[in-house]
This record gives sequence, structure tokens and C-alpha cells, in this order.
Amino acid sequence: MAKLVRKVATRIASGETNPPVHVAADDVADLLGTRRYEHETREDITEPGVATGLAVTGAGGEVLFVETSVADGDAGLTLTGQLGDVMRESASIALDHVRARADRLGLSQVSFDRAFHVHVPAGATPKDGPSAGVAMTVALASLLSGQRVRSGVGMTGEVTLSGKVLPVGGIRAKVLAAHRAGLGEVILPQRNAPDLDDVPDEVRQAMDIHLVGDVGQALDVALEEASAQAA
Repeated sequence: MAKLVRKVATRIASGETNPPVHVAADDVADLLGTRRYEHETREDITEPGVATGLAVTGAGGEVLFVETSVADGDAGLTLTGQLGDVMRESASIALDHVRARADRLGLSQVSFDRAFHVHVPAGATPKDGPSAGVAMTVALASLLSGQRVRSGVGMTGEVTLSGKVLPVGGIRAKVLAAHRAGLGEVILPQRNAPDLDDVPDEVRQAMDIHLVGDVGQALDVALEEASAQAA
């Protein structure tokens, strides 16, 4: 807005236009130049190991994708995508939780002595914070179980080593970003329920909002049934 005002003031001062000036939507590109930032939109998830997370950046709420892979080789965890220390810790917690709960997740026959890789695209953009914990855990569980994550579901929340889902910030911006991106459902921490009061009614009514207290509940919502994948 400040840049728009400066542009209009310059044009008035130079005599290019006279007040009052009305700026319509079609005038924005002419005044500010070509758009340099595009928001992510919903993408169909076609294979296991990918989850749709929700984040807050300097540009507001945003959708981000968590991609995972595993290969034979030296056991370890590789993290890419310019992840900060807290986000790197979230990835380690996610893998350790899935490993510790392998039986409960139906992964008792899976070997964890392999090379895991977690990547968050838009590698030129630094990312940090604990709120990708749910998406990372769901993506890893999806990868190892072979069950795809449902494409229309976005998620946010910090995950503890025991699998509890803790509250995070920016709920209003994240839900608005999910709605803008075309997602029909979001998974949020149970303890963030009061923050939904800040979300516009029309957005809340247009989306299915799942409040969860632990990772198991998030997996129940996020992962496709085997019959759906076969179809």
C-alpha cells in the first residue's frame, strides 16, 4: 500500500495525473510492476511420501509441500530446502516417532536402517519453526506404509517425541492460505481451537477443520484408505 501511495504521489507531483486518484485492481500491475511472488496452489499427490503443510512467511500464510524418500545405504537422515535448526529438529523427531511407533503404525516389517531424505521445495527460501512437524510425520508414515496422503488436506502442528500435537502460531493466515490454495480440509492442533474465532465465517463453513491432539488422529484423517488408492 505504501508503494502504491508513493507511485500515485509521484505521478501527481510530475503532473501526469490530477487528484483525486482512484486505483482499481487493474491498475496495480501498472503501478507496482509484474508480480514477483506466486502462492502455491493445491497439487494432486500421486505417490506416497508427500504431504501438504501450512506455514506463515513474510508474505502471509502459505502452502508448502514436504517430500520424503528412502533408499538403501548408510542409515541416516538428509534434510534439504534451507531448513533452520528448529525445523531440522522437527524432521528428526518425526522420523524417531515413526520408528518408535512402527508396530502401532503397521510398519513392524519395515527396516529403518536406510538413508532417509526429507525435502521442502522452494530451496532458495529459508524456512524454520516447529509447525511442519505434523506434515513431516505424516509424509514419513505415508512413505513407509505405502499409503498416499489425501491431496485436499493441509496440516500444521508441532509434534513431540511421544506423538502429541502441540499448538502453533499463525492459524488464521494458514487456514486462509489453505482455502486460497483450493484445499478442502485442514488438520490443526486441538489446542489451537480458540484461534479459529479469528477465521472468517465463510472460510470456516467452506472447509472441514479437524482438530487433533496426537499424530494418530492426524494419520487417520490424512492417509487414503487402501481401497481408494487401488481405485
